Amino acid sequence: MNIDTNTIISMTEANQNFSKLIRTVDKYGQAIIFKNNAPQYIVRGFPNPETTEYASVSEALASAHKIMSIYDKALQELAR
Repeated sequence: MNIDTNTIISMTEANQNFSKLIRTVDKYGQAIIFKNNAPQYIVRGFPNPETTEYASVSEALASAHKIMSIYDKALQELAR
């Protein structure tokens, strides 16, 4: 996993400066909280439902059909 060094925040700093953590998430989309010099947590914001694009029902059904046709044998075995 590649980690952007701009998104790294220590556990101590996250506890003491929550607003900095949130600003980092707002700017980069996520923040990685390190504890004992190792990544422990990823903090992400929720996507804005007004600007998020969703697949249509027909696109979702087409994707499901494609996946089911690729893995048909495995799905049949699991169904037994």
